[in-house]
Amino acid sequence: MQPIQAFRARLAPLAIDNIDTDQIIPARFLKTTDKTGLGKDLFHDWRYDAAGNPKPDFILNQPRAAGAAALVAGDNFGCGSSREHAPWALLGFGFRAVLSTSFADIFRNNCLKNGLLPVVVDAATHAELLEAVEGNPQAEVHIDLASQTLRLPSGRAVTFPIDGFSKQCLLSGVDSLGYLREKAPAIEAYEAGRPPRVRTYAAE
Repeated sequence: MQPIQAFRARLAPLAIDNIDTDQIIPARFLKTTDKTGLGKDLFHDWRYDAAGNPKPDFILNQPRAAGAAALVAGDNFGCGSSREHAPWALLGFGFRAVLSTSFADIFRNNCLKNGLLPVVVDAATHAELLEAVEGNPQAEVHIDLASQTLRLPSGRAVTFPIDGFSKQCLLSGVDSLGYLREKAPAIEAYEAGRPPRVRTYAAE
């Protein structure tokens, strides 16, 4: 995955609480193990009618959402069943971050492992973001993972939490397995310096 550097992102608002992973990517699209191509099915049952036509009133079908890289979601985003396809679909649409007052734990961990940044903000900041994008559909935020800073359209900056290991992996563009592989020379050197293991057997 690509390292996450500081970036600017236009906002797409979807301030509905308790959006579960089955709405993010319905179960019938989980047959694939390929991360590519799922962006078209993101929020499928909300984006399309029974005939497969885009619903014009849904935010992601509106011109102002084109090119948006940050989703402003409601509280407890990503609840429900565990599926890595949910962050895959969000990334496939073009989102690089999701901003919410809280995330379901499994979904949040899946995001961190796949290069999608979940940014937790307080209720006042969340309300300010929604007000900003309502007043200006081109409103942008600036996200700096290294300093864990979110700069709002007003210019106000707030910090957001992230654990140190996930932060290091995202900045380097590796998942947990990639992190271990990077440490392979040090692991091999350590093992080479250890005395040979002697296998002992208990007397019969």
